[in-house]
Amino acid sequence: MRNTFVIFGGTGDLTNRKLLPAFFHLLEEEKLPQEMEIVIIGRRPYSQEQYLAQLETILSPKIIQNSIWKKLQSHLYYYQMNYENKEEYPSLEQFLSSVDEKHHTNHQRIYYLAVAPEYFAPIVDYLEENKLLHPVQGYPKVVIEKPFGKDLNSASYLNGKIVSRFKEENTYRIDHYLGKEMLQNIMVIRFANALFEPIWNKDFIEQIQISSLETIGIETRGDYYEKSGATRDMAQSHLLQLLSLVAMEKPASLSSDAIRDEKVKVLNRLKRYPEEEIHHHIVRAQYQSYRQEPKVYSESSTETYFALHATIDNPRWSGVPFFIRTGKKAAKKETEIIIQFKAIKNGLYPEVVNLPNFLVIKIQPSEGIFFQFNAKKPGTQSLIVPVQMDFCQNCQTGINSPEAYERLLFDVIRGDATLFARWDEVKSSWEFIDSIMTHWANHPETLSFYPDNTWGPIASDELMRQWGYQWINLGEKE
Repeated sequence: MRNTFVIFGGTGDLTNRKLLPAFFHLLEEEKLPQEMEIVIIGRRPYSQEQYLAQLETILSPKIIQNSIWKKLQSHLYYYQMNYENKEEYPSLEQFLSSVDEKHHTNHQRIYYLAVAPEYFAPIVDYLEENKLLHPVQGYPKVVIEKPFGKDLNSASYLNGKIVSRFKEENTYRIDHYLGKEMLQNIMVIRFANALFEPIWNKDFIEQIQISSLETIGIETRGDYYEKSGATRDMAQSHLLQLLSLVAMEKPASLSSDAIRDEKVKVLNRLKRYPEEEIHHHIVRAQYQSYRQEPKVYSESSTETYFALHATIDNPRWSGVPFFIRTGKKAAKKETEIIIQFKAIKNGLYPEVVNLPNFLVIKIQPSEGIFFQFNAKKPGTQSLIVPVQMDFCQNCQTGINSPEAYERLLFDVIRGDATLFARWDEVKSSWEFIDSIMTHWANHPETLSFYPDNTWGPIASDELMRQWGYQWINLGEKE
């Protein structure tokens, strides 16, 4: 497998902090093709030697001091250019062709756009205009970071630009959440266990909660966050992807298209609320110190917290509430999915009505599965208490779950698109989110506030009470 991996924005934080370490570990694990060359495109006027030298001040000592690093260096090329200037692309083609000729990669190129979204369309235009998109079987490929547009219209425009240059099957819309180990495990938990598959439906499940909370604020990302907010940054992509994986029907096979076919069916069946009802189902809020953050507008109405009550209009999930929340400056860092099963009402043990069973899929920072069920407390009395089975995947000695980008880069190289969003998934997600964003634009007074480092706004708790539930904060019990 011979190809050239071309990274635009190659001196940025994403490349240095995620992509290069991922390439290093893939090479260490012998999963990186020996014939693959990596071209780093950046604005900074480095020579090849200067570029490699400055990497040694950025990457961890564990990488730099490993002999594999020397091996990876032999596959790295630095090319300085301003990717906004289309006049520089003919020279880039000459450089890439020289790499192709030297390593016999036959113009099989993968373009990774590790740049701000506003540069996606110009770059693909300039690539085509300057004949850098050689049609070879399965190539060229393009990898695009989120956010993919800021609404449905912009996403549609961008998609039209990209798929007119790259085929849909060669377009990889990356969502690093989908590369996380336990998220990939959701299908195995569901479809490989007789314990869960028969009861994964409205008859046995009371509610599902999906949370992704962070203790940090926006840090230095004020200029980006002011344009996105929690809804665009997290809900439209990560959280709706989690929901679709949890709620999807059994796919016909494990092929990428079969899995994504079922995911998009879920997104299409998410109930769209009328304008006059939206405020009953969503909450947006801002942590109290947000407006004092760097590059944040002093009267900003950008939300740093988003909560949603969602329902899926299909036979499996009719009547089951899905509660989604994400927020910055929260009480605890956690991404997890909580499935609460319905209480047993057979009259033998009436006290268990208030002791529901839970299945918790822990995605980060700990990875694992937590299952709570009921048993008799040891002793002479017949006292029923909840007990837990807790499997922590990344707590065990010798288990090192691969970073999300390792798995995703490996899949791009080998052409497996299962963990990447297809356009119809992105489109359906934006259709759902757009109505919410429009409502907020028309009703700015809906923004509430919450103290830093808490579980969120009072309005979020009120949303849950309105539907007869409360947030399950397992971190409070630890």
